[in-house]
Amino acid sequence: MRYIETDGRRVSVVGLGCWQFGAKGWGYGRELGPEDAVAIIRRALDLGITLLDTAELYGGGTSESLVGAALKGSDSDVFLATKFLPVLPTPGILMSHLERSLERLGRPLVDLYQIHFPNPVVPLGLQMEGLRRALAQGLTRYVGVSNFSLSRWRRAERHLGLPILSNQVRYNLLQRGPERELVGFAERQGRIIIAYSPLAQGLLSGRYPPGQAPRDVRRGNLLFTDEGMAAAEPVVEVLREVAAGRGMTPAQIALAYLISQPQVVVIPGAKSLAQLEANVAAADIRLGDDELLALRGAADLFQISRLRALRQRAWAWRRTSGEVAG
Repeated sequence: MRYIETDGRRVSVVGLGCWQFGAKGWGYGRELGPEDAVAIIRRALDLGITLLDTAELYGGGTSESLVGAALKGSDSDVFLATKFLPVLPTPGILMSHLERSLERLGRPLVDLYQIHFPNPVVPLGLQMEGLRRALAQGLTRYVGVSNFSLSRWRRAERHLGLPILSNQVRYNLLQRGPERELVGFAERQGRIIIAYSPLAQGLLSGRYPPGQAPRDVRRGNLLFTDEGMAAAEPVVEVLREVAAGRGMTPAQIALAYLISQPQVVVIPGAKSLAQLEANVAAADIRLGDDELLALRGAADLFQISRLRALRQRAWAWRRTSGEVAG
């Protein structure tokens, strides 16, 4: 395992995303139960994972409770992160939600407390006051944000008056927006990018050829439309080629690409011990320049294909709506 160090604490470059624990839409109750979740978390710690990421939103608190059960009595080096759902992110409400999260986790404090989504209605300064109180009262060691643009991240830091350690964002080979600004900022300032959905909800695993989308919660993801899957197939094919040359899997190469970027860690989920162990093995892969170039090239072509498809869709809509003559 490889780590990013912050103030002497080790954050594993491959963490464990715990969103699937308690989420029926991701198979909880059918494909895995509480015993499986606890076993996966404990095995993750045995394999050197320190970063566990959960949230009060996941399973309505079930995920936090399962993480707490798995950590009970453990002396492993854990960097525990959870998130606050900012429906009404005033300081008092944030603090009460944090206290309930700590009860479910069975911990006196967490390592990282994050605001789950931007709330453009409540003033950002008021939201940061809640995080400031959490730090001052010793209920969290660090604070983070999630799904924030760079400008909003910077404004949040100015309001807080302290560094905001991390920004958790959707980041994978098909959705590389964080590379435009966020990754460079994190590298320069010693911050961390936490990449969620690092396998594009499994599309980059190579398990789903065009026309064979999974029939579950992912049906609402545009990447899993016939059009999206066809556009993504060349990227998956390059992942297969690189993986074959190393005796690895496409998913492992997709993860290795992300953690080759500075200050980036990934939090793939796992619904089995085998899946977890495969994810952990990606931490030891160091891609060569030629492999990175091939992956970026394929990903760039995917972006061009997607933009072209969007333009064609918009043009078709304008024609049918009568905005464009025959």
